[in-house]
Amino acid sequence: MDVLQEIVDNPDITEIMVNGAEHIFIEKDGKITEYPEHFISLQKLEDVIQQIVSKVNRMVNEANPIVDVRLLDGSRVNIVLPPVSLNGPIVTIRKFPNNPMTMDKLLEIGSINEEVADFLKTLVVAKYNIFISGGTGSGKTTFLNVLSNYIPNDERIITIEDSAELQIHNVPNLVRLEVRNANVEGKNAVTIRDLLKTSLRMRPRRRNIKKGNLKH
Repeated sequence: MDVLQEIVDNPDITEIMVNGAEHIFIEKDGKITEYPEHFISLQKLEDVIQQIVSKVNRMVNEANPIVDVRLLDGSRVNIVLPPVSLNGPIVTIRKFPNNPMTMDKLLEIGSINEEVADFLKTLVVAKYNIFISGGTGSGKTTFLNVLSNYIPNDERIITIEDSAELQIHNVPNLVRLEVRNANVEGKNAVTIRDLLKTSLRMRPRRRNIKKGNLKH
């Protein structure tokens, strides 16, 4: 993948934004800057896009110009093609850190204090419903991953996501469910409603539902 692979392999880069063949922007340390390199041609970018979707048995073209896919490493990819996109193929890749954020790290950098951390731990252990909302990139998934560390490891957890991003490592009895978009014929979609319904028959002790900018 040349220039794109070079960026993907950089662990310090958390988001990649390809705006056509001529412009690539990256997020590093919370700041967005333009990358000094770009694709050698529009055809090269289109080839890379097809490589990405083919690896996960998806399809994107003029008839089906929008697709969301998840790579094997967990990265989330959104692709939008012309004619929907007016300035060429758009690729946005959200990467996830190898070392997830913890409550200790949040305390260390001053994002939260001990009193609030203890209160949130009490809520999680007591199985209160917790809603986390905010804008794109505000840290909703990161914070939900942090709170999941307080879930007792003898519980059965079912996660329901539109795009699998949660990283729960401390609960062995974990079932992960992910929405499936409709195929090119508009069929075979599996919605969050479908997954919620079937999760009721899977004997969950808790359900973690994540959709867009709202998490439960």
